[in-house]
Order: sequence, then structure tokens, then C-alpha cells
Amino acid sequence: MKTKAKKRSPRRRAESALGARKMYTLRLYITGQTPRSVSSIRNLRTVCDKYLTGRFELQVIDIYQQPELAKEAEIIAAPTLVKRLPLPLRKLVGDLSDEQKVLLGLDLKFDGK
Repeated sequence: MKTKAKKRSPRRRAESALGARKMYTLRLYITGQTPRSVSSIRNLRTVCDKYLTGRFELQVIDIYQQPELAKEAEIIAAPTLVKRLPLPLRKLVGDLSDEQKVLLGLDLKFDGK
């Protein structure tokens, strides 16, 4: 007898790929209130609210206001997202508009199915 496989939403697939529900520590380095910076904040918050609800800490760092933090993290372009935890540390550069690439960068292995 054949059974139908249940279709799972992309969110459910990403969550199940994670296994344990880990806390994420993220830093987003931006350059003031430029359109690209504003877009990267909005895009990242959308992804985090959708896939990491209640499991992330986001710190937004303006490299004009805190250049020492950018230097310490070896940031050479902005906007840059740094996933500090869970390990491994990852850096993503750009406005974070490609949700699939952001999910892969956060180790939320979205396979597109």
C-alpha cells in the first residue's frame, strides 16, 4: 500500500535539518543608514523571524560608529553578517537578499525542495 509523503514547508525542512534547536549569535556590520545597510537589516530580520524565532541574538554594528569592532572582526566590506555561534564561524557579505544563500550561510541547510 502506498502512502503519501507529507509536504513540509521550507521552514519545517530547515528546522528539521538543524536537529537540536541551537541559539544563534549574529553580528551584522553596516555602514550607517545607507539603502544597502537598511536592506540588509530588513532581509536578515525577515530570515531570522521566519527560521530562528526565539533562537537568535542579533547585534547590528555601524562601522562608522565603532570602527574598532570592525577591525577586530577583520571586516573589509559592508554589509557583512558574522555568525559567531553555533560554530563554525561564518561571514556573509552583501545585502542578504538571497534567502537560500543566507540559510546555507547560517547552516540551515535549505535544499529548495
